[in-house]
Formats: sequence, structure tokens, C-alpha cells
Amino acid sequence: MEGLDLKQMTAMVQIISEEKGLPEETVLDVIQMAIAAAWRKDNGDKDMNVRALLDVNTGKATVFVSREVIEDDVAYNPATEIPLAEAVKEQSDAKIGDTIEETHEVTEFGRVAAMTAKQVVVQRLREAERDAVLSAFEDKIGTVVTGVIARVEPRVVRIDLGKASGIMPKSEQIDGEFYTVGDRIKVFIKGVEHDDTRAQLILSRGNTEFIKYLFQQEVPELENGSVEIKGIAREAGRRTKIAVTSTVPGMDPVGTFVGGRGMRVQAIVNEIGEREKIDIINWSDNPSEYIREALSPAEVVKVEIDGKKAKVFVTADQQSIAIGRQGQNVRLASKLTGYDLDIELAKAPEKKKRKNAEDSLFNAIEASEEVAEEQEVTEAAEEQKADKPAQNSEAGDGEKAAEGEGSEPAEPEPEMDGGVE
Repeated sequence: MEGLDLKQMTAMVQIISEEKGLPEETVLDVIQMAIAAAWRKDNGDKDMNVRALLDVNTGKATVFVSREVIEDDVAYNPATEIPLAEAVKEQSDAKIGDTIEETHEVTEFGRVAAMTAKQVVVQRLREAERDAVLSAFEDKIGTVVTGVIARVEPRVVRIDLGKASGIMPKSEQIDGEFYTVGDRIKVFIKGVEHDDTRAQLILSRGNTEFIKYLFQQEVPELENGSVEIKGIAREAGRRTKIAVTSTVPGMDPVGTFVGGRGMRVQAIVNEIGEREKIDIINWSDNPSEYIREALSPAEVVKVEIDGKKAKVFVTADQQSIAIGRQGQNVRLASKLTGYDLDIELAKAPEKKKRKNAEDSLFNAIEASEEVAEEQEVTEAAEEQKADKPAQNSEAGDGEKAAEGEGSEPAEPEPEMDGGVE
């Protein structure tokens, strides 16, 4: 058979099975599908229902073409239907609705048919391998596993997970992280894809789910529902903001995630690298308060919300903090809260000058001196008022005395005699 050696393909069943990690029955089914497709290409119509059987012992193949029995004198599709009169010739007990199979021995294939068969083998094996990978890892998608770095390429890192291998594209890597062949690393299983050669798991260390899973391993309160993660915004290798809340009154959710002496969050940092900063904030159902928390460590003066947009007013000294390096802080806060944030300047409230103890003491002394001076002035004025009447009284007595000293004593008037001389 030109271009397609069935005996060779039969011998390859076991080899392909071991190489791809697939059952031999699956590989044999794939080859039989390829033979059916090749025969259809050379001898029939694309609408035909064709199946093939390959004898692994002799290397011979048989093709079966199925057609449905229909009434006579009715328009029909010869590729899939056969009139009852013709069906009876092939099978005496045939009746309307039955399926008649025609048998054809495979003798040879043309070049085009052989190419079709090879394409079918490649495609079907890829699909079978993908299904096998999915079956083995379907319960692990969305979890973190440990793998060994097998190869580092410019755009992807290939990681061996044991029964399967996976790739970590550039978009799923941590910015600035270095990978060395042979190193063991934790990766998040994001999904499954297949390329031209094989099915592959898509792995990630740069997505938000990786951070969430790591915290689930470090914070047992997440499992019992005492605390919850309400949102995560991340720029891998740079900064992560995570909003948390507590369902237990009196429990500090931020402190729970940080852990004693920061041990819990430090374990996360050790895994993702110290270059990436983690901000853990309190979640709030009040949008204004949530935005204030999300923009921390910046201090916000006022928040005005209009739909899904919000104007955030900060003082001049807080503007650069609110925006962050290359707009990182406000960008992550926007992702976390779901609001389009616009940072604007606000007039800073005037703060009263703080007085130290010496200033207070001096002010107290000055005040007491002023009070003493006022008292002295008041007392002097009162004394003057008291002395003035006394001086006036003394002056009047002196005048009277002066008048007495300057006058002569008056002569006594002559006594009048009442008798007649």
C-alpha cells in the first residue's frame, strides 16, 4: 500500500502506547479511525458512515460501510441510504429502518489518502493524550502542586509534574523571578491546552489564585470561615493588595492574616520573593470606606462617588503616595474595589501649632505678671481715690484757721443801763 504500511502501524501500537502513556486499546482505535478516513478519501464520500477493523496479528484491515434501508422509489442519498429492493439482495431479511453493512477489504491507499490517515493519527492521539491528562489532573485543576523545572526557554518554562508535564508562559511568571533547571517550585494548575505535538498543563505563579491558595495553606481560619478573602489585586513581582474581613465579632482579620510577628505573611513572601510587597487591608461594604482602605498607606481627605467612578481628594503631601510608583497604588486599588479612581488635590486643613512645655510655662508666667500689674494699677487708683477727700478736708480747716489769725478781737458792746439819771 503506497505511503501507508498497515503492518508497521500495527507494530507501533505498543510503542505509541508506552510513549504517550495511553492504553493500547485507545491507540488501536485511533489507527482504525485513520484507516477508515483514508478509505473514505479514496473510495467513497465524506458523508459515508465508515468504520475499520485492524487485525494486530496479520496486519490486515477491513472496512465496513453502513447504510440505512429506506422505501423503494424514494429519493435517497446513496452515501448513507439504500432502497429496500437493493438491501434484500445483500441481506434477505432486510426491512425498512435496518442498517446494512457492506464489507470491503483494504488493499491499497493513494498518496493523498495516506496523508489523511497520518493526520488523523496525529490529531486523534493528541486528543486522546489530552483526555488522559485531563482525567489524571481534573481533580487538581485550581490547586497548587510541586514540580521540577525541566527546561527554561525565552517565552515559557517547562515543568515536570511526574505523570505529566506543564508549561508556564511568560504572562504567568513572576516578574523578575529566575528559574534554574532542576529546581523544585510550587505552581498553580490553571488549565489544560494542547499544541501540535501534545496536551500540556498550563501552570502559573503570577495569577491571583496562586496567592489565594498560599494564604489558604497558612491561615487555617479561612477553612472554618472565621475570616474571608473578599478580593485580590496583583501585579506579580511588584505588589499585591488583598481585602479581608471577619465573620466573628471582635476578630481582627488583618492581624489573623499577618500572624504573630508577621510569620504567616512572611511565609508567603518567602515563596513569591521579597520584591513583591503585600498589602492586607480591611474590606468594607461602604464603598467610600473601602476605597480609603484600598489606597493605603495614603491618607484620604474625601471621596466622591459617581456610579463606578470615584474622585479621591488628598493633600499635596499624600498625592504621590496615593498614586504610587508609576501609578501602581491607584491602579491596584481600582482593580480591588472595581471603581475608576481619580486622584485630585484637596486643601489641607490648617493644623494648630503644638506648644511645648516651655512655651506653656512662659505664657503662664507672662499672664500672671500681667494680672499682678493690673492689680497694682487698680490698688494705686483706689488709694488715690481714698486720699483725695482727706486732702480736701484738711484744706478747708486751714483756710478757716487762716481767717481767724488775721482778724482783731471785737470790742465788747457797752452795757445799757436801764435807770434814769
